[in-house]
Amino acid sequence: MTAASRIAGGVLGRVAGGRLARLPFALQLWDGSRLPAGREPSLGVVTVRRDAIGHLLHEPNQLGLVRAFITGALDFDGDLETIIAGRGDLRGAALSPGDKLLAAAAAVALGGRAALRRPEVPETEARPAGHRHSLHRDRSVVRHHYDVSNAFYRRLLGPTLVYSCAYYAQAGETLETAQERKLERICRKLRLRPDERLLDVGCGWGSLLLHAAAHHGVRGVGITLAGEQAALARERVRDAGLADRIEIRIADYREVHDGPFDKIASVGMVEHVGAAQLDGYAATLAGLLAPGGLLLNHGIGQLFSRPAGDKSLIQRYVFPDGELPPLARVVGALQGAGLEPRDVESLREHYAVTLRDWLDNLAAHREAIVAEVGAERERVWRLYLIGSMLAFADGDISVYQVLATRPGAAHGLPLLRADLSDAVAPGA
Repeated sequence: MTAASRIAGGVLGRVAGGRLARLPFALQLWDGSRLPAGREPSLGVVTVRRDAIGHLLHEPNQLGLVRAFITGALDFDGDLETIIAGRGDLRGAALSPGDKLLAAAAAVALGGRAALRRPEVPETEARPAGHRHSLHRDRSVVRHHYDVSNAFYRRLLGPTLVYSCAYYAQAGETLETAQERKLERICRKLRLRPDERLLDVGCGWGSLLLHAAAHHGVRGVGITLAGEQAALARERVRDAGLADRIEIRIADYREVHDGPFDKIASVGMVEHVGAAQLDGYAATLAGLLAPGGLLLNHGIGQLFSRPAGDKSLIQRYVFPDGELPPLARVVGALQGAGLEPRDVESLREHYAVTLRDWLDNLAAHREAIVAEVGAERERVWRLYLIGSMLAFADGDISVYQVLATRPGAAHGLPLLRADLSDAVAPGA
């Protein structure tokens, strides 16, 4: 046993009540020595570079682990999904002030005083500035996620370019078929009719509007804050010959003033709104909706897990400022804005399958994706997709479609719930 493995093993056995000494994987240290797995069966080997010490010393939490992993200071040769699935084993394993002093002394012993220096923050970490959920800051954080690369998203999401959960009818169904079914399901829930005005809030690459205009004859307006998204969405609209029916704007929902719209869809956007702004969001959309009009809000909601903290993968690298409002909060906001909630559907299991398909796409195109967006971002998305897939599968979070109508005119919804989305919409 080398000095490095002896010191590292001693620290792991003493901090956090000794829980870190029972890790289910071996540690391969930078000097060639190895610490065996703390329990069997071993799930693989984690390679530890010397610079991992600085990341973990200065951020002894999820953020430190994420920074070390995406920079390659920590690497794993086994099944990363299995490791992340066991995350509950270390829940609550916090370091006391004494633990941190012990870790700092060990870091000096392992790497000299240089080990105490704070490593550079990875390039892909978000650095939002300004007032939280101001128009300026929301534009910045949305573009951090969505303006990565259209080529990257084509490989990740597949040809439908739909970045929300698909709707599967059976095991083994293709992602593309399930996404087309989801788009059609939304259109039928909204009872779209020819020449109705449809507002798509957070329209992404325009997939829902393209489907709604081509198959249901609507006239649509889509809004997004991401410039690269908007450019590709407009290109897809032109290529489909629908430029006379679809308009794509770079705008926030708070900047739309040309209502009323007959129908409104908000798919995968409410997560960016923020809890403090949720009532205003609902009121704004209600004000844009015609009497008797229908609104469909599709969004992820918190279930039994705790919200991601500031020093998490999600907040620092994936969806800065994102928040997952519980279903009750969303329904309450819509009703508080004068809308009548009519239907709620959970698609939790569908999102777990969707994320599995996205992970398969990521793996199939990993070399091209790394060439396009860099190794850091590929590692970020790998962690994000695996963690999200497990969270949906375990019931930590869910995703809901909430259908609501604005009183004041007939809404046209059927009496039977089976007819809500499975029957052909009138005029379609």
